[in-house]
Amino acid sequence: MSLLSSLFQHSFSHGVHPEGYKEATVDLPIQRVPFVSRYLMPLGQHIGVPARPVVKVGQQLRRGQMIAEPGGFMSTALHSPVTGKVVDIGPHRHQDGSFKLAIEIEADPYATQRMEPQPPKDWEAMPMAEFVSEVQRAGIVGMGGAAFPAHVKYSIPDTQHIDEVLVNGAECEPYLTNDHRLMMERPEALIRGTEILMRKLGARRATIGVEDNKPDAIALLRGLLGGTAIEVASLPMKYPQGAEKMLIKAVYDREVPAGQLPRDLGILVNNVGTVVAIADWFDRGIPLIERVVTVSGPGAAYPANLIVPLGTPVREVLRFCGGLKEETREVVMGGPMMGAPTASLDVPVLKGTSGILAFTEAETRTGTEYPCIRCGRCLEACPYFLNPSRFARLAKARLFEEAKGFHLMDCVECGSCTFACPSNIPIVQLIRTAKNNLRSRKP
Repeated sequence: MSLLSSLFQHSFSHGVHPEGYKEATVDLPIQRVPFVSRYLMPLGQHIGVPARPVVKVGQQLRRGQMIAEPGGFMSTALHSPVTGKVVDIGPHRHQDGSFKLAIEIEADPYATQRMEPQPPKDWEAMPMAEFVSEVQRAGIVGMGGAAFPAHVKYSIPDTQHIDEVLVNGAECEPYLTNDHRLMMERPEALIRGTEILMRKLGARRATIGVEDNKPDAIALLRGLLGGTAIEVASLPMKYPQGAEKMLIKAVYDREVPAGQLPRDLGILVNNVGTVVAIADWFDRGIPLIERVVTVSGPGAAYPANLIVPLGTPVREVLRFCGGLKEETREVVMGGPMMGAPTASLDVPVLKGTSGILAFTEAETRTGTEYPCIRCGRCLEACPYFLNPSRFARLAKARLFEEAKGFHLMDCVECGSCTFACPSNIPIVQLIRTAKNNLRSRKP
């Protein structure tokens, strides 16, 4: 056993252990969703500034063509998921119920929708600034759900250096198996993307962190990685292991201090989907126009792992899976811990959509909320050592600035506190309310 392998026995403090509920899709190969007639591409599919349209209504598009350029450095490009034409650029309903600017595309019913791979890009000869620009132009973001622009992570200040590339294959959210299937079905692309990042960033080694409920993925990757500078870390199951600071603690036994970033410790963290997207862009010239999505939950007629073009209406994805069972009461985009209920089935699949989960009343029934009994379970669950019950009390009293003084903004909204609370207090929802209120205030 190598020195690095011996470090994989570490874990992070606190956290929770929800049931996995992955059995329905864990062994299902990835299928491709048939192309539909209409696609909706919101301009703000990532953290940061929305993209700017570079197309006009009535314009013909080819699959993979850029339709919106980055609106600033903290922004990424958008590309057409299909060959077709622009039929509208205007406000459309978003997942949260609000209306946001989006580009609506009508697919050409006679097009093959086949995108021919382009010659590989000479990324090794590129200056780092050009490499970062290429990633931004490809529209690549964090595929684990946060949708943080990937090129921003690769913009390393001259005073810092990346020693370790850490690939997040933990997939600790219940129900989701899209990353698992990606590791099983496209391991070569995952390894290739990791090698590109290692060599371009000058990292001396890389680690792929995978929870031990995926033994087949661990064995497959280790078999392909023998003799390389990339290792696989088998990690005990715990939520939220996929949070980058928790993953760093579990793999390297190092803590990222509050207010600092992983790069301050010489570590860069990317989701497996993001790393595969890097390989697709630099080796095949394919931008981020589709992603793997898990459809599951007790309300889903036929659970599946699917390749879905971005902009596909959720309704069409569910229709391909046989629709929803009659007893379905809620559809969640993402995982059950950090995802959010969708306001309409007509909203589109986005770059950060890892799952579409259908739940019945048995899973969505809200228990009676009781007063906080100061039991401390939320404190024991919080992996960031915050005081969630205090945040909840202050949020209810609308004392948002006071909550901020207790490091409210360090909360990543993982939902561990709500999961652990015996009084059924919607702690994370109260925290989100407080943070949204603070962000909306004028400076």
